[in-house]
Amino acid sequence: MLELAILGLLKELPLHGYELKKRLNDTLGHVWGVSYGSLYPALARLERMGAIEVVDPPAPAPAGGIPIPATGSIAGEAAAARLRRPTLRRSGRTRKAYRIAAAGQALFNELLRANPNPGTDENRAFALKLAFCRHLDPPARLELLQRRRAQLADKLARGRQALASDRYTRALIEHETTTAERDLEWVDSLIAAERGTPDAGDSMTLQGRTQ
Repeated sequence: MLELAILGLLKELPLHGYELKKRLNDTLGHVWGVSYGSLYPALARLERMGAIEVVDPPAPAPAGGIPIPATGSIAGEAAAARLRRPTLRRSGRTRKAYRIAAAGQALFNELLRANPNPGTDENRAFALKLAFCRHLDPPARLELLQRRRAQLADKLARGRQALASDRYTRALIEHETTTAERDLEWVDSLIAAERGTPDAGDSMTLQGRTQ
């Protein structure tokens, strides 16, 4: 999930590790906190995979801000252009900026569409994917929402069938069932909005006004 979050943020613009950590915490702090101990190994993995690349800052302008003069030759102009443009290379400095590569774009799309691995926290996985689902096409967004709806419906059905041996367990089951009901209503409203149709609440209000 962390790789998905990193790629999603780097789709917008290149970021240094510190800036990336701050944006991850600002965007996903309600889902989980990201530490440097987990961030930098994830960045290293993605870089080895070719999903992201290091961007060195542009070379400084010539002294006094004087532009590089035209050389009058094709070879000379090409050399001057190389001096003007930012370079991409591995940097030995600790403050490196990263940007997403073509392989990272493909990996991001794959991770965003994939089913969660067994043992993954479904709530956190869905919250993360929802934060970046604007990058999906409408059918894929709808599929994501419908998959989440099926998870919640299954959880709700299991909660209603669960047996409690004491009042504390019963209170916990009731709480989880109520939470699943509210989440299901919320996802239904997202699905309705994605389809461009009024949600159930709007339909009930409309029926009440016409009776």
